Amino acid sequence: MDRKNSNSHWQTQTKLIHDGIRRSQYGEVSEALFLTQGFVYDTAEAAEARFVNQGEDEFIYARYGNPTTRMFEDRMAAIEGCEDAFATASGMAAVAGALMSVLKAGDHLVSSKALFGSCLYIVTEVLPKFGVETTLVDGKDLDEWKAAIRPDTKAVFLESISNPTLEVIDLKAVADLAHAVGALVVVDNAMCTPIFSYAKKCGADLIIYSTTKHVDGQGRCLGGIIAGDKELIRGPVEMYIKHTGGAISPFNAWVQLKSLDTLDLRVRRQAETAMKLCAAVDGHPALTSVRYPAYKSHPQYELAVSQSEAAGTVITVDLKGGKEAAFKFLNALQVFTLSNNFADAKSIATHPCTTTHKNVPVEKRPELGLTDGLVRLSIGLEAPEDIIADITSALDAL
Repeated sequence: MDRKNSNSHWQTQTKLIHDGIRRSQYGEVSEALFLTQGFVYDTAEAAEARFVNQGEDEFIYARYGNPTTRMFEDRMAAIEGCEDAFATASGMAAVAGALMSVLKAGDHLVSSKALFGSCLYIVTEVLPKFGVETTLVDGKDLDEWKAAIRPDTKAVFLESISNPTLEVIDLKAVADLAHAVGALVVVDNAMCTPIFSYAKKCGADLIIYSTTKHVDGQGRCLGGIIAGDKELIRGPVEMYIKHTGGAISPFNAWVQLKSLDTLDLRVRRQAETAMKLCAAVDGHPALTSVRYPAYKSHPQYELAVSQSEAAGTVITVDLKGGKEAAFKFLNALQVFTLSNNFADAKSIATHPCTTTHKNVPVEKRPELGLTDGLVRLSIGLEAPEDIIADITSALDAL
């Protein structure tokens, strides 16, 4: 296959469209979709040779790799500034795959406690079942990281911007602490987005995305990616995922590959609208707080803007009346869709305590910043004026 070589000097917008293209003998313009579970060999000797020493553009089985999937992986690695990437069936397949592939029984993991509910389950329930010792810390507190990271710590795990509380972690400082003892830094970067990512430059070894969010960004299909150095990706990560079945389907990889064409345009527009909405509702009498990392009222505003030009596409509002007020507010919305996803073209509102984080014990919610009045607002591509009017109207009705 004819492959367009990566050009490191390209800007992100160009990489999103051109990087990693592989063309068949037909010379198609749009990236081809290869819907096949396996591949044919000309001879028995050719089959043996491929299993012994698989080439860069040689494929064996869709669970191991596929031309369409490989284009998606190469392009995601390029825009993240990494050597390689492996695509997975979902964001949680990426989280589990990344952690399970680099940890074993007897290892020690330090993780921030402000995590998406399923990530918290992996760290506190799944990994300990396999003999991994886990220590949870307040991700905002560097002293807690210093106290928890030990000479035998093998990895640290964190969300660069936590879901849904939008806590921001000093990623470079944590990475430096981890690397000082030889530990790997594994970062879930879904809230930050690939466009505003600073994970690689701050020292992350493995960078995870739910590509369902932002990359697809249109509510169509699931996907995930793990990016990092080739030694890690084509070593333990690939070995674990291809043998446990967590690889992405070629169709989903193709959908999301094509979505990359417009990713920069979509995410920047959504982030701009998020800032406008914060300014419009800040100080509303029905709210305890409005939070967006790049907005001045965020308690870690200085850190957030020092790490990145923007801070994703999600804001949170905390309503004074708790769950009753939150439900009344949600039911009054017309532009916003009520769902548990985020980072879609459609604006989405979520009540975490009764949906995505309902399994977090009530007594532990305060320390994670989860209140009954907290509503997560994922900002879509509708007209900013309509988004703002929808939110302010629902708040005024309380």
